[in-house]
Amino acid sequence: MALFQAEPAETGGKPAFSTGILPYQSIRELVRDHEIDALVGIDEDQLQPASLDLRLGAVAYRVPASFLPGPDATVMSKLEAFGIYPVELREGAVLERGCVYVVPLLEHVALGSRLSAFANPKSSTGRLDIFTRLIVDGATAFDRIEPGYRGPLYAEIAPKTFSVLVRQGSRLNQLRLRRGSPPTSGAALRRLHEQVPLVDTPERVTLREDNLGLTLDLSGDPETGLVGFRAKRHADVIDIDRKGVLDPKDFWDPIYARSQDKASRGIILNPDDFYILATKEGVTVPPDHAAEMVPYDTLVGEFRVHYAGFFDPGFGFHNARGGGTKAVLEVRSHEVPFILEHEQIVGWLRYERLMAEPEKLYGRDLGSHYQNQGLTLAKHFMPWR
Repeated sequence: MALFQAEPAETGGKPAFSTGILPYQSIRELVRDHEIDALVGIDEDQLQPASLDLRLGAVAYRVPASFLPGPDATVMSKLEAFGIYPVELREGAVLERGCVYVVPLLEHVALGSRLSAFANPKSSTGRLDIFTRLIVDGATAFDRIEPGYRGPLYAEIAPKTFSVLVRQGSRLNQLRLRRGSPPTSGAALRRLHEQVPLVDTPERVTLREDNLGLTLDLSGDPETGLVGFRAKRHADVIDIDRKGVLDPKDFWDPIYARSQDKASRGIILNPDDFYILATKEGVTVPPDHAAEMVPYDTLVGEFRVHYAGFFDPGFGFHNARGGGTKAVLEVRSHEVPFILEHEQIVGWLRYERLMAEPEKLYGRDLGSHYQNQGLTLAKHFMPWR
């Protein structure tokens, strides 16, 4: 149901801080005031605790390569210079793996001078190995919108493992908004961890400046020994809008623990393969914070982890019936094979304060699919048996 914009948005009182990530109710106000608008009315369920789901428009353009427009050009001018190949999305179309597409989104923005935005793939997008980034006119970087930007939004989409069926209205990425430049520090992260344990192994927590380290679990399920999944090289098309209907065995090969001896546990990442693994720690994000995984850190190895690196306020939080939730990792090696071992640090989590606690929390109010996840595939698949 589209938002009824004639009614004022519920704000839940004044923000607790003048800077920070905008919560649900502040995003709703931006929609009401047309600072965020769309060609088709924005639906209430697009609004998440600290982000807005973005929707594909009516046409995709297949392009020869990824690109940025640069400071003096628009995205459409670059597309026209390449020679565009339109793909109609109103009735649905397949985006082929190995190809790059640019899709105008239904949403557009008119940001104020202190408001910036940044984007990331939705969790299910990352778990399908769909490389998705936001582009705007005049951009010199992906996934970033500078303060004061007024104009259209575009998604660059590159399916890496599976070809996917999408249509107008499909949601692959989400937008977060930040007012000002909220301070971050290692001391603030340590205080937050003392107030609310951010992992369920507080005695083993690893902090590096303003980041919290997460380690890999290769111990295996106590009953089955399952530690992860490797995507099959050749599989059927996945309809991005159909949930819980696919047999995972048609798309994934299971990975089992090699040994109960910690010294011999490990897997070798093939650069051509895509893996789903999980952290040893259960992660907690307090309701007044959000978190983001650093996707690629050469200090821990030549691999990328967690394409969809945004953790909503309330993820794993005990008052949201969580109590710490494992982070599922989308992993791809770069250039060379790489060995991952049990309890190896595989990523760093960066926490950032919200301006106020959102009126909707991950898990408690949204019936979120991944709130109590263990090793979980994307929601398009039936449970692994």
